[in-house]
Amino acid sequence: MPRLRAGLLALGTALGTALVLTLASCSASPDDAAAPSSDPSTGGTTSSDDGGGGDVSTCEVRRPLGPDSGAWLGVSLDWDHDTPAKYAARLGEHPAAVVSSASMPLTDADVDNVDGAARLAAEQGAVLLLTLEPNDGLRAVDSAAVDALVKALQDWNAAGAPVVVRFGPDMNGSWYPWGQQPKRFKRAFRAVADAVHADVPGSATMWAPAYGGGYPFVGGQYEAIPGGRAAVSLDRDLVGDLGPEDDPYAPYYPGDEAVDWVGMSLFHWGTVYPWGENEPPARGKLVAQLRGRYAAGGVDERRTPDFYRLYGERRGKPVALVETAALYAPGNEGATETRVKSGWIRQVLAPDLLDRLPQLKLVDWFEWNRYEQEIGGRVDWTATRRPAVRQTYRDALPGWAVFGDPDAPRC
Repeated sequence: MPRLRAGLLALGTALGTALVLTLASCSASPDDAAAPSSDPSTGGTTSSDDGGGGDVSTCEVRRPLGPDSGAWLGVSLDWDHDTPAKYAARLGEHPAAVVSSASMPLTDADVDNVDGAARLAAEQGAVLLLTLEPNDGLRAVDSAAVDALVKALQDWNAAGAPVVVRFGPDMNGSWYPWGQQPKRFKRAFRAVADAVHADVPGSATMWAPAYGGGYPFVGGQYEAIPGGRAAVSLDRDLVGDLGPEDDPYAPYYPGDEAVDWVGMSLFHWGTVYPWGENEPPARGKLVAQLRGRYAAGGVDERRTPDFYRLYGERRGKPVALVETAALYAPGNEGATETRVKSGWIRQVLAPDLLDRLPQLKLVDWFEWNRYEQEIGGRVDWTATRRPAVRQTYRDALPGWAVFGDPDAPRC
C-alpha cells in the first residue's frame, strides 16, 4: 500500500471528484497407491500407481483459482515481526493465503525471502499471493527477468505453495515507476502471464489496479505527462487532457487470456481528507467502492466504473480483495479502536457478502502496525493483536470463509 496513495486519492477527488489449501495432485509410489482420495476442491489429493517400479514420488500443486464454494480468508503480514503460525495461533484458524512481495527482476535477497514465505505458507496449507514490483521500470522486465521468475515459481510450487502472481499492482496510479504507462505495462504483464501459463501450472496471474476514486491521481511522481504519449492514450473521453472522467481501469487491462484473477485493495482511511481522525466507516462503503457507487464528503464518485461487474462478473474471473483494513491512529481524536475496526470487519466479513459478490474468492486482512506518511504517525491496521478487536474478528468469521489446512498433503 503506497504511502502517497491516500493523499493523491484525496487530491484527485478534490479536483474532480482490495490455498488452494495446497491443492496437491500427487502421483504416488506403489507403496502409497492404496491411499484414499479426497475432494481436491477442499485441498485433498488424488493418488495413483504410476506403473513404475521405483520409490520416487512426484507432486504438482494446481493452478490456484479459488475454492469451489466460499472464499479464501488470508492475511498480509509484517514479516519482520510476524509469521503465519503466530497469526494462526492468535486467530484460532489457519490463513488460506499469505501475502509476500518482491522486486522484478528478482534479486537474490528476494528469492531467499520468498523461499521462506513459500515454505511457511505451505505449512499452513495456504496459497502465496506474490506481489511483483518492477521498481527499475517496465523496460527491466525482459526475457531474462521472466525466465528467472519462472524458475523461482517452479521451486516455490515444488515446496508445496501454489502462487498467485500480482504483477505491477496500482499500475493506474501515479506513485510507482510502472504507473500510468498502459502500453508498456500490458506488454510486460502479458510476457509474465505467457510464461506462467506455459511453464508453471501451479501458479496463476492477478491484475490489480488501484481503486479509481480520485483518478488520475494528479501530483504523483510518475503521473502521465500532460500531452505526452501515455496521457494521450489514456484520454478516453477525447477532451484533450487526462482527467477525472477518463476510465481508470480499462486502458491498463492486459486481456482475458493473460489474467486469471482480478483484484483490488480497499482501505477505510476515513471519510474526508486530511486523514488521521479515527472515524467509523459508512455503512455499505466496501461494496460501494468495489462497485463504483461510493460517495464521500458530498463528492459524487459514481463515475467510477463498476469494477466487480466489469472484471469479475462479465469476464468470469475470480475477484480478490487483496488487502483491506480500517485506519486506527492511536492517540488521535475520534472513535475508539473497537468501534472503527468493528465497523469495517462487519463489512469485510458480512455473512451475505458472497450472496452479493459471488465472484469474490479471496479476502486478505492487512495485519500491520506502521508509520504512515499521510497522517505523519503510526496506524494500527491489525485485527488480531488486541483482545477486544481479535474477539470481534473471530465472532464475525462467516460461514463462507475457507481457511488453510496444515494437515493437507504437501510436496
